[in-house]
Amino acid sequence: MAKQEAISFMEFKNKFDSEDTCREHLFKMRWPDGFRCPKCGNETYYVISTRKHYECTSCHYQASVTVGTVMEKTHIKLEKWFWAIYFIGRDKRGCSAMMLSKELEISYKAAWFMLHRVRKAMTDRNSKYLLAGVVELDDSYFGAPEKESKRGRGTSKAKVIVGLSISDKGHPKYLKMEVVNDLKKQTIAEFAHSNIESGSTISSDAYRSYRNLQKEGYKLEFKAFNPKEDPEHLKWLHSAVSNAKAFVAGTFHGLGVKHLQRYLDEFCYRFNRRFFGCELFNRVLFSCITSQKIMYTELTS
Repeated sequence: MAKQEAISFMEFKNKFDSEDTCREHLFKMRWPDGFRCPKCGNETYYVISTRKHYECTSCHYQASVTVGTVMEKTHIKLEKWFWAIYFIGRDKRGCSAMMLSKELEISYKAAWFMLHRVRKAMTDRNSKYLLAGVVELDDSYFGAPEKESKRGRGTSKAKVIVGLSISDKGHPKYLKMEVVNDLKKQTIAEFAHSNIESGSTISSDAYRSYRNLQKEGYKLEFKAFNPKEDPEHLKWLHSAVSNAKAFVAGTFHGLGVKHLQRYLDEFCYRFNRRFFGCELFNRVLFSCITSQKIMYTELTS
């Protein structure tokens, strides 16, 4: 994947200053070895210049650079999609719909929808990877509790299972978070099978639901969580959770449970690519290219 040099927004805006420039960049990212028909795989095509489409010479399927991507069939120009992705990738604190609406001079509704499409792409990209090796596993709680709600695992806050793989040098590598309805052993086992390679070593607290993972094909190391006696136990995971809560609270005020999962997926996407720096534009754009769109009704129903 081509690297994106560190440039200011004005430099970026000047680089992608037209629909044709953006379309050319998307073409190279989608078909780096030349056009290949999405339907039959044929490599020769005609250019339909009036519609900015590419017609396969074999099956006559007509494709655009946005077909099959999160940008398909939107009325927002590619330039503004590129600028939005630049903003989303640039700031580790995230980008609110209000800020995007103001910067791109589009409606709040359009900005909100764009952001959710990009987050969906991030979710799809994250789902392709599993945690492996030594994995810290715990649960956390997001949002405000109902009145007279219990504390701890009995709270009415949104329950989130968190997994963090640790490198051989003891540093955090990859992060996964999933909003769940409960913390029963079956729910935790399902999270593990979906997100953690079989045979990995799971480090957790002594909660009974985690102990069951030993029967699910994982090695298990657990101890009662006591930060005063053992400050290193689950240290990196709790640090990541703290940063995730600051991310959600600082940029997205009043976030409800309904869309919490996508915001957590965005946080995990950034966390897992925290060393890529200026490459994030192309990486987020590639995720948008390889992920299909989400419909507005899916977000509001």
